Amino acid sequence: MKSSTLPSPAKTGGPALEVEGLCVDLRTPSGTVRAVDGVGFSVRKGRTLALLGESGCGKSMTALSIAGLLDPTAEVTGGSVKVAGTDVLRLGRAGRRKLAGPVLSIVFQDALTALNPVQPVGRQLAEPFRIHRGLSRRDAREKAVELMTRVGIPEPRLRARAYPHQFSGGMRQRLLIAMAVALDPDVLIADEPTTALDVTVQAQIMRLLRDLQTERDMALVLITHDLAVVAQRADDVVVMYAGNVVETGPVAEVFSRPRHPYTKGLLDSVPEHAVRGRPLPAVPGSPPELSAVPSGCVFQARCPLAGQRCAGERPPLLSVGAARSAACHFSEELDRV
Repeated sequence: MKSSTLPSPAKTGGPALEVEGLCVDLRTPSGTVRAVDGVGFSVRKGRTLALLGESGCGKSMTALSIAGLLDPTAEVTGGSVKVAGTDVLRLGRAGRRKLAGPVLSIVFQDALTALNPVQPVGRQLAEPFRIHRGLSRRDAREKAVELMTRVGIPEPRLRARAYPHQFSGGMRQRLLIAMAVALDPDVLIADEPTTALDVTVQAQIMRLLRDLQTERDMALVLITHDLAVVAQRADDVVVMYAGNVVETGPVAEVFSRPRHPYTKGLLDSVPEHAVRGRPLPAVPGSPPELSAVPSGCVFQARCPLAGQRCAGERPPLLSVGAARSAACHFSEELDRV
């Protein structure tokens, strides 16, 4: 049962999620800074779009803006976030509550802090069914046990009475995913869902997300800084830097022929490109502080192609091929670098 507030993407024929010109300002002790600057992308049901970039580039802030979960010190100051054609930024609190769960859901980085530590996990998993579906306590509990079974929690009926701290990190992440997909959302945002998990568990969690996406035909927005995860799991990629989108396109094309120096730097930094006895390749320097983002190209201080034009003029995000865009004055010259 979907909320009557929003139509289904299948009925509108458009993207499940469409973000345009999203801007977010952050109030700090030293003044207001722009944390997300004109971000835009779209994703259809059944597709996976990855938001890629270093820590602090605005990926999680973008996700929280979409989900309506920004800290009080942050404020959306521009743009639109359309789910099935409806701009959810224009919805009031009641509309947002109807949206959360049945239409749009999110998996957070840290399951231990995202789950309520003083409630059994079964009660937490049952809550969406009671609130949105109006089920009785008994029926909602059965739904919770079914979810725990689906995401691979052993002895689900017994473990439903346990508390979050009594589960391993991987099992907690499975519980968080179960809660996020409980009401069959059209759009699922996964904010670095494998952070702090070992490699084997990471692979299991990513397979679980893929299987659930296929079963439920969800649009998946995957936030990560892991290039291998993007290459293996995503259809399209949006590369972010200093709160800006610097490149977009199909993953295979972007990774095989990047059209922005930052994307190329990230790809060149993969250890498999290293030469024995020589330093590991890396993008020099670090991203700018939000209070010191340059007026021209945001990447100019770390860019091997930077020139006078980059210092005075911020490059717009322009088409560089079918379904591809890049924000660089010298994107055509990257092949020669």
